[in-house]
Amino acid sequence: MRVVMIGTGYVGLVSGACFAEFGADVTCVDVDHEKVARLRANEIPIYEPGLDALVAKNVRERRLNFTTDLSKVVGEADLVFIAVGTPSRRGDGFADLSYVYAAARQLAVELRGYTVIVDKSTVPVGTARNVARIIRETNPEAQFDVASNPEFLREGAAISDFMRPDRVVLGVESVPAEKLLRELYRPLNLIETPIVVTGLESAELIKYAANAFLATKISFINEISMLCEAVGADVHAVAKGMGMDKRIGGKFLHVGPGYGGSCFPKDTQALVRIAQEHGVSSRIVESVIEVNAAQKARMIKKIRDALGGNEAGKTIGVLGLTFKPETDDMRDAPALSILPALLERGALVHAHDPQGVHEARSLLPSTVQYTADPYEVFRDADVVVLLTEWNLYRGMDLDRAKRLMHEPVLVDLRNVYERDVVEAKGYRYSCIGR
Repeated sequence: MRVVMIGTGYVGLVSGACFAEFGADVTCVDVDHEKVARLRANEIPIYEPGLDALVAKNVRERRLNFTTDLSKVVGEADLVFIAVGTPSRRGDGFADLSYVYAAARQLAVELRGYTVIVDKSTVPVGTARNVARIIRETNPEAQFDVASNPEFLREGAAISDFMRPDRVVLGVESVPAEKLLRELYRPLNLIETPIVVTGLESAELIKYAANAFLATKISFINEISMLCEAVGADVHAVAKGMGMDKRIGGKFLHVGPGYGGSCFPKDTQALVRIAQEHGVSSRIVESVIEVNAAQKARMIKKIRDALGGNEAGKTIGVLGLTFKPETDDMRDAPALSILPALLERGALVHAHDPQGVHEARSLLPSTVQYTADPYEVFRDADVVVLLTEWNLYRGMDLDRAKRLMHEPVLVDLRNVYERDVVEAKGYRYSCIGR
């Protein structure tokens, strides 16, 4: 089976490599010549555990190729996936579909014979029909169907999510399109992966609804953590007791400084805009967004309180910058809201992250200083803030770290440590919901 993947970002590259591992003949297309040259040299532009080895293996076995020339590959393809970016549009928060529609116009003129065009990008309801309209207008003779196949990949676990998914969603309107997509995903039959076949609109909405619900769980437990602090309860115990209820489940009931990344912030905003466009209320999702923003603001106050109410002239060490561990993704990371607010009030910030420093340099103020050694963030610090729960930080020598600090104050925004252990080492300790 011949597959073309338009876009070599996070979704396109992971999906292309995994389809090649399934046995398909995959060509990933990107307009960025430098990026394609790097991929051909097995230089992976994103950090995702195991992706470099998977790409190298399938390139070596000639199932995975990279090109900038769409015209050379689309005409021979059975399926063409559109996996370009859909960032939030400035001003209204709606998904920017300009890259999706540009890809549709470009591929339309290259179609030869029956082809299934698949929306892999996260797109609002109605996008697949617009893609079909654009293709028909551009190439009235084209023989094609448009399908929706949303992705559900967690950064840091994307390959395992693709190879062992909870489900595969196929939004189709024809038997041939369903047949081709089922054949592509046939290797998953061995592990009896459920295939959910729906119409186009349902498939498009499933992705937004799923992400909004997960974001709701995060905002809910963060809001409960405030109540826990007020009444003297332990949010970990509350979350554990809730999560044991099979109707609720324990996943995403982990407190923190607020959700970030490439999906939840963008998709919750887009879902609100979709609802507004159709005259439907979305008060729960609107509240989720508000609670998440308030949580980040509350973390600034928590750090400020740990410094005695004033951060001017104080040195703040920061452990972790990415929105979650096992990724270099800084999109909507809490660090981008929290650290500038502290810097504006005169704080000095020293930061460490195992993978995110390169991206952070372009997004955070230039006054942030970065260290290659995590222990260096403790040196002369008045407080150290744990922002991202990388495994590297879980086993740090707190005695050694304390000797480096100006004041032994630890603000743990991921609740990685146990209060009694940290306080026994002589630290003043602040966490969330405990």
